[in-house]
Amino acid sequence: MSVVQNASTAPRAPLQGVRVLDLTRLLPGPMCTLHLADLGADVIKIEDTGAGDYANPASRQMLHRNKRALRIDLKQPEGVAVLHALAREADVLVESFRPGVTARLGVGYAALSAINPRLVYCSITGYGQDGPYRDEPGHDLNYCALTGVTDQIGRDGQPPSLSNVPVADLLGGAVTSAMGILAALFDAQRTGQGRHVDIAMADAMLAHAIVPMVSLATHGRTLPAGQDTLTGALPCYAVYRTQDGRHLAVGALERKFWDRFCEVLDRPDLKPLHRPRDAAESARVRGEVERLIGARPLDHWRRHFAGTQCCVTPVVRLDEALEDPHFRARGMVIPPATPGGPVQLGSPVRMSGHAFAIHRDAPSPGQHCDEILAQAGYGEAARAALRRSGAIG
Repeated sequence: MSVVQNASTAPRAPLQGVRVLDLTRLLPGPMCTLHLADLGADVIKIEDTGAGDYANPASRQMLHRNKRALRIDLKQPEGVAVLHALAREADVLVESFRPGVTARLGVGYAALSAINPRLVYCSITGYGQDGPYRDEPGHDLNYCALTGVTDQIGRDGQPPSLSNVPVADLLGGAVTSAMGILAALFDAQRTGQGRHVDIAMADAMLAHAIVPMVSLATHGRTLPAGQDTLTGALPCYAVYRTQDGRHLAVGALERKFWDRFCEVLDRPDLKPLHRPRDAAESARVRGEVERLIGARPLDHWRRHFAGTQCCVTPVVRLDEALEDPHFRARGMVIPPATPGGPVQLGSPVRMSGHAFAIHRDAPSPGQHCDEILAQAGYGEAARAALRRSGAIG
């Protein structure tokens, strides 16, 4: 199937007709607006006339497809006036400045909602618009660390692990923001009144720390990483090393899956030991499984467990996942649009009446300046004057 199709012939996208002004950069905000763009929103990526969004080229190509681009200097009154004009007809604005910055620039929620009361204005920050930490800088690792999440990631007796999939940026900054925006947008369509959506990545991590919260409620404390159900305490839910130095993920949490797992390994004697009675028995069962799995390479186990339906999968690299026929059948792997370009990942949201497609490659900074400003009512002479003043780029 073609991944690039004419927007006029595509099925109606659920966010068709929704205009989003995106003032964010790097990962959390751009990923949020990518989801909105892939669902049909007209996302206008607004960068400053200096460094702009300094994400690397591959990141830019992946995060800004299906968007248009404009450059504005918000430190100039003329640039602020341009954003005001765009906000008048927009449905959503997303920003990721530190708290108070947009208000000082004259483009905060109070100023823009006075122009357009139905505007949904989303602010993405580390710690939120209020509270003792609101002005503190941070990164994904800090938000995870401060909310008890990092403490739960790793192996027993070893320091907490880091992840190359930044969950606070993505779960907190991207997905939670999209959730808040869509809820506020739904209400604005009914009432004509927008909202200021205040998303703190640290809040989002804390709100999703459900499994350790269950331990806290049950035992009065969280168990250290490596000692709880999902972090390695149970031999039935663990990662095992294969003969060739690769790994096999065993997720046989339910007894029926463990029983099947033992049958496939030809070790029915291990079935009663699904949930070992104590640490010594757990170590013995784990040792037996380690010995069995470690005797063969990963490809052997991949074939051996194929179709057995006992929640056992290979631990693969991303390049291997991109070759998986399942993800290709689901449309999650998009070939490069141009030679040498990056492979792209498809949208994870599938629904009837909407087919995900890449209608636009990621734009260069300011690529659609004339087009966007013309739509906002700026004639050629007005645009030329803005360029001479440096208010747009």
